[in-house]
Amino acid sequence: MGRASLEDGSGLIIYPEWSIHTFFMRFPIDVLFVDRSDRVMTVVAALVPNRPYAGALGARYVIELPVGRIAASGTQAGDQLLLEPSPHR
Repeated sequence: MGRASLEDGSGLIIYPEWSIHTFFMRFPIDVLFVDRSDRVMTVVAALVPNRPYAGALGARYVIELPVGRIAASGTQAGDQLLLEPSPHR
């Protein structure tokens, strides 16, 4: 919220969380709902601003990405993620 966009190559992990809203956002985002085993439960491509709710019961965290990243990466429900710390931090 309050941003004009998400920069390419960036994202936001919201932990712990299983749902989000896009009120007050200015742009669409791609969203991954991920379980405790870091497995993608649900993908939502191009979630539009001002949507009251999106979620996946049982998700442990949410990853918000620039729109188009899900399609570009081919990410789908059931994919296993490997999260590593950013080398820039």
